[in-house]
Amino acid sequence: MWRRSAATVLAGALLAWGLGAGGTPAAAVVACPSGIESDFNGDGVRDTAIADPEATVDGVAKAGVVHVVYGGGKGTLTLSQATDGIPGAPETGDRYGHSLAVYDADLDGCGDLVVGIPYEDIGTVPDSGLVQVIYGATAGLGGGKAVTEFYQGGDKALGGGPETDDWVGYAVAAGATSAGTPYLLIGNPGESIGTIEDAGAFYYVSGAAQTVVGVHQDTETGGAVAGVAEQDDRFGSTLAATPTHFAVGTPGEALGTTTFAGGVGYFNHTLTSGYPKPLGGLGQDQDAINGAEEVGDQFGAALAMVPYRASGATSTTESLLAVGVPGEDLTTTVDAGAVQVFRLAANGTYTETAWIDQDTADVGQEAEAGDFFGRRLAAVNTSPNATSTGTTTRLAIGVPGEEQSEEHQEMGGVQIVPLVGAPGASDQWIDPGYGIPSGPAPRMLTGLSLGATPSLLYVGAPYGTADGQAVHGFPWNVASGGAPTQTFKPGEGGIPATGVAFGATVR
Repeated sequence: MWRRSAATVLAGALLAWGLGAGGTPAAAVVACPSGIESDFNGDGVRDTAIADPEATVDGVAKAGVVHVVYGGGKGTLTLSQATDGIPGAPETGDRYGHSLAVYDADLDGCGDLVVGIPYEDIGTVPDSGLVQVIYGATAGLGGGKAVTEFYQGGDKALGGGPETDDWVGYAVAAGATSAGTPYLLIGNPGESIGTIEDAGAFYYVSGAAQTVVGVHQDTETGGAVAGVAEQDDRFGSTLAATPTHFAVGTPGEALGTTTFAGGVGYFNHTLTSGYPKPLGGLGQDQDAINGAEEVGDQFGAALAMVPYRASGATSTTESLLAVGVPGEDLTTTVDAGAVQVFRLAANGTYTETAWIDQDTADVGQEAEAGDFFGRRLAAVNTSPNATSTGTTTRLAIGVPGEEQSEEHQEMGGVQIVPLVGAPGASDQWIDPGYGIPSGPAPRMLTGLSLGATPSLLYVGAPYGTADGQAVHGFPWNVASGGAPTQTFKPGEGGIPATGVAFGATVR
């Protein structure tokens, strides 16, 4: 893999950024405001990042791009490894933008974009993986400091050595702790621990100084991590976080002799010798958790987490964690899927607060074989500093295997439910032709791309017909079948017309 020199990268970053391939200038302001994590250009308006990881770049198939749409009509930017100032070069199958996150990494008030490239080759090592942090500035993304990269190597930020199929950056999550310290989580689900292949790990990047530690299931510094490293665990495949807690999915976890039953470890951001504190683990083999472990359940294949404040509490120190179990069998309905919700207390204890499936009382639709309900999740707490309710805490559940007819198999859809109170009390349903503007078609797999902001649920439609590719923003309180209030499409609003899987990831 060819890499530009540091001097070339810096020189590129100092060019007139806010311009990109097919982009237009982003407006500059006097200073970056704080408080809006995805405000990349400091104008006080939320911006949106949309990935097409299968896009062709300079003739290179599946190299991948990320499209940035600046809020307030201030232009667009297309980022790839062919863009000036972005290290590396497009390679076949890199899938730039497979994962995305946003946070203020350097505490300058502008949002910064995290791009996961898990299939990046490091040197001659295929699919080792890489993560880039592209910094916001008043001139737009990249208008300030040079890109920071995280990948493996003895003299690199993540240490160790690159290995084939490590998939560094397969999942990323980021934010600020309750103390205001920025953090970045990087999943490394293909990591081998000693001779144990694909056991998995994650990296915790703390503070503006970006101090890095690696954690796996046999790590004991800072406390014992839930579970033990085993082949095919894929610890670090999924990540979710709040200012007080974060969770790490292990969908390949074997519980006894039950393979791929899945599990989840959860932590807080308190650091001991730089390591975050493990608090416990979740799995369906535990007496206090509903369900029974079954082969292929993949408990933890999707995660979403929001801050939670109980009635009477004077601060927000708890979290609600939603865990997708897309392989869950409901009686004889194979792979119908389910979601389990847990309340995580500040002291590390947990309580299961809900089991949700499409046969739950008053929840719309009906559980069917192969629905994979819970394969993707996104959640929001619109009022984190107030008592949490079913109105302020909402969960979107992707159901990519949903089909309404034999003609439209695996069309997919999205179920939206409250995280507090009965799931069926105020649930909504949207799918192609019923809220999502594009008509139904086979294998659209709607629900595989979900993104959350405080005001909108983003539903990506990267598959199906080419003219249906789009990202649609729905109010969290949208009625069943209600229309989106915002739509991004290739060829519109300054976004390049070429798209392969536009909207596969959105932040």
